[in-house]
Amino acid sequence: MVEAVRTPDGAWWWRCQDASGGEVSTTEAPRFPTRSDAESWVGEFWSELAEEGVAAVTLFEGDREVYGPMSLEA
Repeated sequence: MVEAVRTPDGAWWWRCQDASGGEVSTTEAPRFPTRSDAESWVGEFWSELAEEGVAAVTLFEGDREVYGPMSLEA
């Protein structure tokens, strides 16, 4: 499992959260060069994340929260 680690400004990443809002480590928590890449990734892998116990995700650019939490419920 990979912990969600803060990245340098400009890197896009998702904080994965369980149903109670706690942070969840996932097997795959990549960092992205663009917002579009990050959003495409979560759109493609949301069901796998949900299977790992992720109930919602929050998008960050560096240390700045962009939006979320966004539910992964179908």
